[in-house]
Amino acid sequence: MKTSKLLQLKEQLKKKTASRKKMHYTVPDMWNCFQYKGKDLLVREDGQLQVNPYKFYHAAIDYVLADGYQADVDYSQSITQIHGNDDQQQYGYMGGDWIRKSSIYSMHVRTSTSWDHNESGELESENEYGLKETGTFVKSIALLPLLKRMGITAIYLLPISQYSDNFKKGGMGSPYAVKDFFKLDPNLKDSMTSEDFTVEDEFGAFVEACHIMNIRVLIDIIPRTAARDSHLILDHPDWFYWVYEDRLPEYKPPFVHGIKAADKPTFDNLHLIYNSGEVWDHMRKFVNSPDILDPQKWQSIKKRVAADPSLEVFELISQEYGITTAPAFSDGVNDPQPPWSDITFLRLYLDHPLASQHYIGHNDIKPYILFDVIKANMFKGAVRNEELWQTLSGVIPFYQEQFGIDGARIDMGHALPEELVGMIIDRPRQIDPDFALIAEEVEVKNAWSARNAGYNMILGDGYFCQPRMFEFKTHEFFYEGLHYAAPVFACGETPDTPRLAARHGGQALSKLLTVLNHFMPNGVPFFNSGIELFETQPMNTGIDCAPDEAWRLHPNDPYNGKLAFFEKYQLHWTNPQRWVLPEVIEQVAAIRRRHIFAVTDGNSTFPLHFDDWRTPAIGFGFIIENRRWMSHDNLLLVVGNTDLSHNRTFTVNLGHLRFESGNSSRRAWIQYSLYSGQYESFDFDEHWNLRLSLKAGEAVVVYL
Repeated sequence: MKTSKLLQLKEQLKKKTASRKKMHYTVPDMWNCFQYKGKDLLVREDGQLQVNPYKFYHAAIDYVLADGYQADVDYSQSITQIHGNDDQQQYGYMGGDWIRKSSIYSMHVRTSTSWDHNESGELESENEYGLKETGTFVKSIALLPLLKRMGITAIYLLPISQYSDNFKKGGMGSPYAVKDFFKLDPNLKDSMTSEDFTVEDEFGAFVEACHIMNIRVLIDIIPRTAARDSHLILDHPDWFYWVYEDRLPEYKPPFVHGIKAADKPTFDNLHLIYNSGEVWDHMRKFVNSPDILDPQKWQSIKKRVAADPSLEVFELISQEYGITTAPAFSDGVNDPQPPWSDITFLRLYLDHPLASQHYIGHNDIKPYILFDVIKANMFKGAVRNEELWQTLSGVIPFYQEQFGIDGARIDMGHALPEELVGMIIDRPRQIDPDFALIAEEVEVKNAWSARNAGYNMILGDGYFCQPRMFEFKTHEFFYEGLHYAAPVFACGETPDTPRLAARHGGQALSKLLTVLNHFMPNGVPFFNSGIELFETQPMNTGIDCAPDEAWRLHPNDPYNGKLAFFEKYQLHWTNPQRWVLPEVIEQVAAIRRRHIFAVTDGNSTFPLHFDDWRTPAIGFGFIIENRRWMSHDNLLLVVGNTDLSHNRTFTVNLGHLRFESGNSSRRAWIQYSLYSGQYESFDFDEHWNLRLSLKAGEAVVVYL
């Protein structure tokens, strides 16, 4: 059995504790859900605690170990490998379907535990005590008690691989500009541990801590793109697309007449694309990879790098050849987005797309990036880049074997050939048959094909529909969920979208959707880090954002205008409303957990009917035990008033259900209310109608 990294981390912190003098180090009080009571503890009125960091994080590990640690268990394996999974015996179960019953918290490690610990006014990579103030895996362990209290059963980590700071956006750079798939981001290494305790050791300790608390860990992988100065270039320059540097200022997605903005390339519009003069000018910007342009010069560069590893091969290529990797851009034709300057596409085929070769003819066109090339799922070549495919399909197994992760989301999987997707999905399940995989698929109509490909769930478009309550998009999303072929994220925001608390309805919208998302048919509750704090500043302005989306904070807030994907950013952990949503989540998650089989079994779920289709209400019923309903807790109703401005009284029509004949005394109890805080009972009328009066934006859980 492997040596426990968590126990090693605990010992590291213990050794440092005694040797450290008193220091000014604060943490948000929300991080202390493990009830730290050290002698150094100073509770402040501003929502912060002053602590000795070594003792504080040591106590967090003690709390985790007390949650269920067993010395003879290897927690560096996946949870299914540790405990097994009885659900696998269920009819229709596919490996990884445990995710249906999960509640997922999305964590951007660099941001989620960032804090100005010494109150200097800025986040320092190393403060006067030699301590890091941006987020780390070590500090993230302190959040686990809070997340468990909120009913979280899985943590989804935004990219944790080493990323590039070349061509970076903002002061930090994007975690999606992956420089090395097989190395962790060194920025996530904590300075509280010794240099020989690596960031990999710290991640291993974090995964073990999660598994001890029965929380699964999922990662994000990005197999379609890489950083423009990827480490893969040294051994495989031909896996990339290259352009002359002097033509880079004019490099942009070419315009195509006759195609609507952001329309995808199809076999029917391919002739329009290749009849465009801008497209041909764009293709002629590309050149062969450096090893083909001048093989002798390339061998010289490789020898120089081998002799001096501090040399950057990417810089040498620029100096010697005057070429660079081509920036990526959207696969939407005439999409107004500029090129994505920090990443490039990987060359999945060694020839041009078969459907496009007819238009290229005998022209000497070098490997190029274009809309059809990007969509390699549709426009395939004849010659696979087999070694690259093997490399990409080996990323997830690497993290399984090294750290025991439980699942992964595949970024831009919709642009990969299905044969490559099959490899990426199959190899992890050869190691762990119960490994979960999430598709970055927003169109729910494609849920069935994603399921057939081996994905357990898809992203879905809840981030777009749920905030549009007055357009009844919210209702459409929830009720259509009954018919989705695969589960979707039940959420109103993601790391790429506006924050719910910044939308129309603000905190009221956030609270109502938080309750409803716990009971959405075919929905998996998903919490974007910061949503529990009513954070209004988005992490990225990628989807559905207004022009001023990055400026949601008070003008005097130091983080106004900053995006966590590219800058040092600190969540507003001391927000006066900070405990409101976590307490809602805690209570509702307990009800969901108590009735998880009914909530996730589509055969037990039915939509509720109200006065008419215009009634501002959403609701579902769940059969808990049996269809005779002999006692009041055989039926569970979840009802929400979607009018965020007015109290409403409406009828829940249950007359279409077959109640036990003669049970005229049947009554309903409100078990949970978002606003009233009281338990009420109601009688049915002779038509089995239940009359409810709900406050603006209120949601209730009713037992019958």
